[in-house]
Amino acid sequence: MHLFDTLIGQLFWIIFFITLFYPYFKTHALEGNRLKLIRQLERKHSSRVITLIHRQETKSLFGFFSMKFLDIEDSEAILRAIRITPDDMPIDMIVHTPGGVALAATQIANALADHKAKVRVIVPHYAMSGGTLIALAADEILMDNYAVLGPVDPQLGHEPAASIKRIKELKEIKDISDEMLIKIDMSEKALSQMHDTVKRLLMKKGFSEDNANRVAEELSSGKWTHDYPITVEHAKQLGLNVSTDVPEEVYALMELYPQPTATQSVNYIPLPYNRPGGTHNSTNAKE
Repeated sequence: MHLFDTLIGQLFWIIFFITLFYPYFKTHALEGNRLKLIRQLERKHSSRVITLIHRQETKSLFGFFSMKFLDIEDSEAILRAIRITPDDMPIDMIVHTPGGVALAATQIANALADHKAKVRVIVPHYAMSGGTLIALAADEILMDNYAVLGPVDPQLGHEPAASIKRIKELKEIKDISDEMLIKIDMSEKALSQMHDTVKRLLMKKGFSEDNANRVAEELSSGKWTHDYPITVEHAKQLGLNVSTDVPEEVYALMELYPQPTATQSVNYIPLPYNRPGGTHNSTNAKE
């Protein structure tokens, strides 16, 4: 009986340590596979591949979830990557982000716009807000057929600067508090600054001043809600150099950034169905 209790105790501790360290080893295995795919892309296109992928992931030994947004740490790391890239080496940057800190996005966009070799920004799903600002610095934007960009109008906290600015049109000055007048002043400055930032980036990419002004006004003035989806067709209408030739390796790379959920909300058989009517070749099926 004593031997049985000892075995049960040992089994408990083995299971405990496996459970404790499993997220750690899983994360490191994923990172290793990501680096292999990134290197494969670099060899294929003779370029420096940089990723900016923000998804909810399991972190730490205890498996906590974290959701990332574009921040200064991101810009520091990306600026280092650009700095060590030779002037004659193209850059392929894979962007999947809801946006984040405007300063960080502006730093990355300026560095990409000034890179002497060709810069491609690849958007497999979405690059909103600051992600769109980064895409505007590219010589070519590669988007999935159903990927989207978004407006770059500045936000003051959780409030759109364009909407705050309109308060002056809806109320008389005497009816507006001092605190709100300060926010209106900040909003006007933020809108002007973002317009100028977009205009400068586009002119570096060969846009005329008139066209750069037009696109900057469309994207930064608050004409749409901040989450308005700018599709491939819309981006082309704006005059952006957009292609839908996203490398297959990029989709494979995105699979290595899984979204942890308590239950699986999307299910499908992961096989291409080639025949009309929804059937597939039996030789391709997995038993």
